[in-house]
Amino acid sequence: VRRNILVGKRDKGGHECELDVVAFNPETQHLVHVEPSMDANTWAVREARYAKKFEAGRKYIPTLFKGLAPTSKIEQIALLGFASNKNVSTVGGSRVMLIPELLTEIFDRLKSTSIARCAVSEQFGLIRTLQLVSDNRKLLSGMFQ
Repeated sequence: VRRNILVGKRDKGGHECELDVVAFNPETQHLVHVEPSMDANTWAVREARYAKKFEAGRKYIPTLFKGLAPTSKIEQIALLGFASNKNVSTVGGSRVMLIPELLTEIFDRLKSTSIARCAVSEQFGLIRTLQLVSDNRKLLSGMFQ
């Protein structure tokens, strides 16, 4: 997992773009590029922004990881906090995912994993914290009513 990667170094300084999150699983060859945002921009503004980000991802990501085939498919996701994907399912040519969808996906995987038998690595502090929450969901459920 790599975060905040500056790509496209310019001759006179600076970079073409920053990629927020890029992750590669060498065992499955799964490659994902996530651009999270809490903006409240219009879809037109988002379209231009994400098109630039995801194009830069397709251009530069193949050089970031050893063992990655140049033709590897990149799953690209615009992760949005303030949006509805009721009428818009893609932006910048990639999938729109809302934060509640991501949390549902994470908790669906964690709820069948006992922290006593298969703890998430300390290297992934946020996911490990979510595993602790998931493992104690019965205790915590009364706190949120």
